This record gives sequence, structure tokens and C-alpha cells, in this order.
Amino acid sequence: MSSPKVGFVSLGCPKALVDSERILTQLRTEGYAITPDYNDADVVVVNTCGFIDSAKAESLDAIGEAIAENGRVIVTGCMGVEESVIRDVHPSVLAVTGPQQYEQVVRAVHEAAPPNLQHAPYIDLVPPQGIKLTPRHYAYLKISEGCNHRCSFCIIPSMRGDLVSRPIGDVMGEAERLVNAGVKELLVISQDTSAYGVDVKFRSGFWNGRPIKTHMTQLSEALAGFGVWTRLHYVYPYPHVDEVIPLMAEGKILPYLDIPFQHASPRILKLMKRPAFEDKTLARIKRWREICPDLTLRSTFIVGFPGETEDEFQYLLDWMSEAQLDRVGCFQYSPVTGAKANELPDAVPDEVKQERWDRFMAHQQAISTERLAQKVGREIDVLIDEIDEDGAIGRSSADAPEIDGNVFVSSERTLQPGDMVRVRINDSDEYDLYGQAI
Repeated sequence: MSSPKVGFVSLGCPKALVDSERILTQLRTEGYAITPDYNDADVVVVNTCGFIDSAKAESLDAIGEAIAENGRVIVTGCMGVEESVIRDVHPSVLAVTGPQQYEQVVRAVHEAAPPNLQHAPYIDLVPPQGIKLTPRHYAYLKISEGCNHRCSFCIIPSMRGDLVSRPIGDVMGEAERLVNAGVKELLVISQDTSAYGVDVKFRSGFWNGRPIKTHMTQLSEALAGFGVWTRLHYVYPYPHVDEVIPLMAEGKILPYLDIPFQHASPRILKLMKRPAFEDKTLARIKRWREICPDLTLRSTFIVGFPGETEDEFQYLLDWMSEAQLDRVGCFQYSPVTGAKANELPDAVPDEVKQERWDRFMAHQQAISTERLAQKVGREIDVLIDEIDEDGAIGRSSADAPEIDGNVFVSSERTLQPGDMVRVRINDSDEYDLYGQAI
């Protein structure tokens, strides 16, 4: 009896990607084959995103494509909490489950394509690190689920619940398996990385016989022991974030912080239900860079939030000039079904949102261009991601995969994905660097 085959479509953020990896690992352990071809699959699983309306539309389109190409479709992920919406558009889906409902997804797959009961899990090889959807040399390490914040523009807590931290021994064990499998960069992710351990009062756990607190700083120190790049994402600027800056200055973890500031105007931050410490934040950024001059700061912002005035938008641009952030993403405010911000008055017209977005991006592009130009003439470490006809494409410590820039590397020797090389930078533009392998 041949193994049943499962097709898989994974949408959304890296946290959803980790959910997909966990489901695929379980199915592979049970003897299912994973296929990239709709026509070859006995059933297709679509892991959806429901963060904003455009993501929901993409999810519904992906479900429709899977139904058209295969016909037997199971839906999971963040948009799964809106089962009625999905079934109104696609009534033929076999099952709908929400995020983190791994057992329910696997059960639905069992019903749609029963497993091969002759499968021998101790003979069929599933790698110790599980099935990964990232290249072999980097991996996402999810340390918690859910979020205790109630930002007015966000519905993530209603989909994924309050913060639940993974036991630190489990996190360290997974990290060790990944490093042993050849991973050279661990990307630490969650809904709120700074809050890791808050729900368990930062209690100590154990790994390899030694106690480690369930806390972002202690986790960072422990991960540094593996000798690979460790990159922190989704870091709220709580006071204890100051504690990881010296670890970055010492080279223990990458000098990179991904902090979603969202805005700078105190009134808009209050309407967003975000911490409104923009004045102190500028002082902290200055202090961080004094301790760790190579620190890269990445952030995201929302323009056109309900009630945002032209003066408040200009305040944001002025704040950006002061902060000199290295990597920035920007979204036009989009009303999400169920978000409290929808009830706020003074909606910003779409054409004004677009105009502000254009100005914001041009403003930040000038900052990015200037900051990257300062790296010309320097030598930096670069992790190679891919090879094309023009040479090698990699990333520096300042670049997270798929969201930041690249380093384009020319080399007299043959390079491979996963190679770590020293590169002399000889040119730059708005987002990328260009250099020669040494």
C-alpha cells in the first residue's frame, strides 16, 4: 500500500510557517508523503493568514485555487477562526480549524486520506529537527504563542489567545537539534518576544542539567552558546530589552532588534493602545548605539490611522529623522473585522493614506541610503542564501531573510548556500550592499 500524499500551502508570517512545519513533521512521522503538486495530492491543507483584510482575501483565493486544482481541501490557521466566512465562499472545504490546532488538522487529514497502517515510524526517516520549510542554513525558533497586548488595530489575541511561553528546555532542545542539522542562523520569533516567561513568572527550567530562567535575556545568553547567528524578532521595548544590548556588543547574539514601534505621536499611540514613550525611546536608541555601534534597528509603522492629522504625520517623519532606523516597513491602516480601531472617528481618506505612505517611504529611503553608504569600505560577515548567474546573494547581520536587504557578492571561488564568508563592501544603494569575497 502506497503512502497517501498531502499538498500544503503556507501563507502569512514566520509564526504560521512554524505551525506548518509542525503539522508537516507530524504527518511525515505518520507515513504521509508531502507533494508540491496539487494533482498528485490526496488532500491539500491551506494554512491561512487573517491579520488584515488583504491577507484574508489572499487566503480565500488560495483556498479557491486548491479547490479548483484538487477539490479536497482542509483549511487551518488564523483565518480558521472565521469558519462561517470561509464556508460562505467555499462551502466544499472538508474541514476548518484555527491556529495551533495541530491535532484537529491531523485528524481531518486522517479522515480525508487514511494513513498507511503498515508504515513503520522507526524505519522511515524523519530528521530529528523535523520537516523545515526554510533553507537548511536558517530556521525560525518559536518561543511562545499568543499575546497579552490589546492593540486597537490588531485581532491576533482573539485568534491566538493570551501569551503562553514554551518551556525553555523545549526551546533549547529544538535549537540544539537545528544547529546539529546544519542551521547557521536561528531567528527567534513569537507574538511578543520581550514578554517570554511573563505568564510563568520567569520560572527556571532546565536544559542539559543546568537551570535557565524563562526570560528573553537568559534565553539569548544560552542560545549564544551554540556559536551560530541568533536574531531577535518582534521585540517590544520593555525596560529589560536594555539587557540584551551588551550581549550584542560582545558578539554573543546578532546586533539586530526588530521592534514594532507603529507610530511616534503620543496621541496616536494612545489610540492604538501602544506604549507612548516616544521621547524616552529616542534616548534609549541613542544609548543602545553608544553601547553597540553596529546595532541594526528594524521596525514597522502604520500611517493613516483613524484620527491621524497632518501635524501628527509630520511628527512621525521628524521622529524618523531623529531615530535613524536602518530597516523599516510601513502599512496603510486597514480596518480589520473585529478590531476596536474600527470604532474610532475621523477615518483618514484612502487617497490621503496613499499620499502619506508615499512620503513616508521616500523619507525612510533617504535614511536607509545614507546609512548603507556608511558601510562601503568595511569588511563584514555574510551568510550566503542563494547562487544565481551573476554570483552569490547573501545577508549580513543587519538583514533578516525575506524582509530586509541583500548583500550581492562576487567571488573568485565557488560559493554555496549556507557558506559564511568575509566580504569587503564596495558599493551600496537604497536597500542592498555589493561586495567582494575576501
